[in-house]
Amino acid sequence: MSVDLPGTGGGVEAAPAAAPAAANGRWAGGRATPGASLRDIRPQRRRVWRDRRNTALILLAVGLTMTPVVMILYQITAKGIATMDWGFLTSSMPFSFRREGGGFFNGLVGTGIMVGIASLVSVPLGVLAAVYLVEYGKKNWLAKLIRFFSDVMTGVPSVFVGLFVYTALVIPFGFGALMGAASLAIIMMPIIVRSTEEMLKLVPQELKDAGYALGAAKWQTVVRVVLPSAAPGITTGVMLAVARAAGETAPLILTALGSYQLTAALWGEPISSLTLAIFDGARNPFAAGQARAWAGALELLIIVLIFTVGARVVASRSRIAR
Repeated sequence: MSVDLPGTGGGVEAAPAAAPAAANGRWAGGRATPGASLRDIRPQRRRVWRDRRNTALILLAVGLTMTPVVMILYQITAKGIATMDWGFLTSSMPFSFRREGGGFFNGLVGTGIMVGIASLVSVPLGVLAAVYLVEYGKKNWLAKLIRFFSDVMTGVPSVFVGLFVYTALVIPFGFGALMGAASLAIIMMPIIVRSTEEMLKLVPQELKDAGYALGAAKWQTVVRVVLPSAAPGITTGVMLAVARAAGETAPLILTALGSYQLTAALWGEPISSLTLAIFDGARNPFAAGQARAWAGALELLIIVLIFTVGARVVASRSRIAR
């Protein structure tokens, strides 16, 4: 078929029509006929079954991943909720594991003291180290060294950190909250450094250039532009690091040791934590002590979930704001 176009000397052959759909009404991957309805174009049967198979495999993988998590949550909740009450939350451990009642208030106070001191040390140092890596050091030898040791320390077992602090601080000065906080700070710092560095890299260069254009110095741009822009992401990393520190046991066995009494001394005497109290209660053969351990595990689980969910909320709000 030829079509006469104005300004040409003759007819021009029209482009052939697109390949029609298959006779059986199923689409084989070619171009559909112009004007055809999408409802009339169906994929081949093998593609439908392939999609269903992949969907089923994904759901199976999700189910296998969630099964142990759900079982752990159910087990801890079912065995811990019966013992957790107001008396458990406000009283310290009894001196005998056979005795009913009592709680882990001394462990809650000890965890708060040690995690709080560790956060006061690790958060400023971790953020400053990340600022140096992104804004000042970039790819020099010191920045590479910091990144290397941060990656190494993230994967080091926490018991090795406890051994180091035991050798450096516990042997000369004895057990105490400061020694436990030092081990937790060492564990938290690489997490904060790496997460903060990644958040600072996401700050657009245009914002920094705007600060420089207004006459701000580099440190003023970092303090007033870069850090506020990355604050939600930095907060998320800090909260995850705090949740990690609150659940540590091995380094505290070697640095804080544990105590049945409520104490707020920073050094000179052992101090308890929730994880140490759970460990002591779980390994004894008496039902009362094991019941308190289950309740303590539920209490610690709630605390960690609060920090984790809070970090997710902060991160989601950050994405919405952007």
